[in-house]
Amino acid sequence: MATIPKQRVSVIGGGGNVGAATAFALIAKGVPAEVLVVDVAEKAAEGQALDISDASFMMPGTCRRGTFKEAGQSDVIIVTAGARQQPNEPRSGLIDRNYSIIKSIMDSLQPIKPTAKILMVSNPVDVLTDIAQKTSGLPRHQVIGSGTYLDSGRLRNALSEITGVSPTSIHAYMLGEHGDNQFTAWSSARIGGRPLLEHPQMKDVDLDSVYEKIQRKAYVIIDAKGSTYYGIGICAATLAEALLNNTSQVFPVVNYVEKFGCYMSWPAAIGSDGVEQSFDVKLNGEESKKLDAAINAIKETCSNYQ
Repeated sequence: MATIPKQRVSVIGGGGNVGAATAFALIAKGVPAEVLVVDVAEKAAEGQALDISDASFMMPGTCRRGTFKEAGQSDVIIVTAGARQQPNEPRSGLIDRNYSIIKSIMDSLQPIKPTAKILMVSNPVDVLTDIAQKTSGLPRHQVIGSGTYLDSGRLRNALSEITGVSPTSIHAYMLGEHGDNQFTAWSSARIGGRPLLEHPQMKDVDLDSVYEKIQRKAYVIIDAKGSTYYGIGICAATLAEALLNNTSQVFPVVNYVEKFGCYMSWPAAIGSDGVEQSFDVKLNGEESKKLDAAINAIKETCSNYQ
């Protein structure tokens, strides 16, 4: 009989595309954890778990269908469940449909392991992370969201094509809100220790055009195939890996930033305790205005779901 890993990650909504992609990414990345696929659609969860378990025979992780009660006792709980975003629908339009779903999930997980970390992926993720923290009863630093991590990855891929430098060597963020109020922190972006905008290949680049391409990419994918899941699946798995392995890596994730008084997408170091520290980002005047707009939008929405 195979040895069951001591660490456990549960993927809520694992019967769907995003959840299944996340669970598969955890196994494929070699994360040494027991991965539970949990969903109210038990047959779908069973099928996904069985399929993913076939990919685990060469990996240290295992995969099976789990229950909500088992998920509540996991080390990391990834929530991907929620209503699907429709073509051309802003992420904010999902809030009413997803509020009751998230609240029901948190109730079903009780009692939640005191040291568990919750990773929200469902949209609108900034607001739903706030709701998850309030309804789960866990401390703020233990509840985070995937935020603009994927958006920042898309940005780095685009900049890599322009500069010819690996995306992993480009330090640039999409920040604020994972949605219509996100913005690019161009003034703080770096490549090789120098400002990104000083790179020769960036001289005549239309920054607004780059931003628009990143901003619209999810909508393009949704229009073409119904939903996005591979990119966010690898991002969620990477964040779970950081939480389990205490890597203290910095990611632009949804975390509660005391300075701004709300959950928002902002760089934070992630480790076994959740958010270890949040960082200041130097912004110019225009970017600061965009940050204020994002904060106000998040706070206004969150105030309706106390």
